Amino acid sequence: MSQTQGAPSQGHTRNKSSVTRASRPRSSTKGPLYTQNDPLSSPPTPQPAQLSPATQPPSRGASPARPRHDASLPVPQVSEARPKDFAFLLRPEIYHPLTPLNVPLAFRNSPKQPDPTAPLEQLLERGHFRAAAIAAVQELTGSGAGGGGGGVDPRDADRIFSLLYTRLACLTLIDSTPLAAQEVKALEDLNNIRTYVDETTGEHLVPWELRVLNVRLQALGFGDPRRAVMSYHELAREARDHTSKASAKHDNSARELWKARLHDLGIRVAGALIEMEDLSGAAHHLSSLRDRGDGKLALSKALLWLHVGDAERARSCARQCSKDAVDTEKIILALCDMADGEYEAALEKWKGLKDSLDGDEMVGVNTAVCLLYLGRMHEGRELLEGLVNSGLSSHTLLFNLSTMYELCTEKNRNLKMRLADRVAGMEESRAGWEKMNADFKL
Repeated sequence: MSQTQGAPSQGHTRNKSSVTRASRPRSSTKGPLYTQNDPLSSPPTPQPAQLSPATQPPSRGASPARPRHDASLPVPQVSEARPKDFAFLLRPEIYHPLTPLNVPLAFRNSPKQPDPTAPLEQLLERGHFRAAAIAAVQELTGSGAGGGGGGVDPRDADRIFSLLYTRLACLTLIDSTPLAAQEVKALEDLNNIRTYVDETTGEHLVPWELRVLNVRLQALGFGDPRRAVMSYHELAREARDHTSKASAKHDNSARELWKARLHDLGIRVAGALIEMEDLSGAAHHLSSLRDRGDGKLALSKALLWLHVGDAERARSCARQCSKDAVDTEKIILALCDMADGEYEAALEKWKGLKDSLDGDEMVGVNTAVCLLYLGRMHEGRELLEGLVNSGLSSHTLLFNLSTMYELCTEKNRNLKMRLADRVAGMEESRAGWEKMNADFKL
């Protein structure tokens, strides 16, 4: 309101001071992920600093306002910022218990199972993701094996969000994404400035990795895939803003970091569109992105066209690969041959890739699949078992080998159980040690 109020005892009027929030200047480009023009050529114009109510100078001719507060309460300092309180994220009822029933007995009874008091960092280093997810919640809520603890300090934002990211990421790694999608709802809106932005520095308190993971999980939790597309675009606007600021400061490392994040968001938008079954929109979006020279974007485009069923357009993506991505070009062409049912031609290409990508799991699995479709199942089975014996144990490898067992014999459960025993005897690693029943089709 612009209406002035009269001071009864003073006989004159004073104006109400208004405080407006400084708004970030919007980008002049066509969209947050549009990179045809150089986003670094025109850094944003700095906005004039806004004065807080405590430092706003009084209007000319106006008397200073008298503070209304209890005399017994301490007077806050002018520049003092209250620490954020995140106690609402430390409530035990937010987090679901994790059952070991979906873990094969070979892993549950293994001597490699970690001690309940093992440090969280050690659990992550050894690939015990289920135990790490449990330990993260125990530290958040103060419900650890030792008892007695009160949990993490509600004002320790760094530790809280680090633990929360560990919890959600580990849940996705152990095939418990639905649980993560429910637990992430406790964060509510990460764009809430009052809750998640530091009042002193203006920086977001939530790490970038958690903010990106939060987008997809909340879209799944609320059953709204369009929410992910919009949220990725909001993050992209922020990434472009940071890129421009880093360029203005000639901070090349920060600029490259934010450019890489912007590129990653572009790929994630395509993934969100695919989950919405908007394949044509995803293809159009990917065509607007620039390849960084590593061939990853070309491979993403090719996989999308193969998913649609257009092998010719996928082959055109192979021709777009740079000279530094020759192997990616060969991979795309081999996948196109498999999509067309040309397994002999594809097999030759995969064998040729073994020279430059020796020991690569993806090459080995696809070679085995070609052998399967050519009626050479036993060769394919031996190839996959050789990969397991070399220490590889991804979900794709184990799932395909278990499928081979199902095709070879009706008594395949014993073969799967022995496979689980072999994998449980492997050395622990950051890639993940404990497996789920679904990995072995049990």
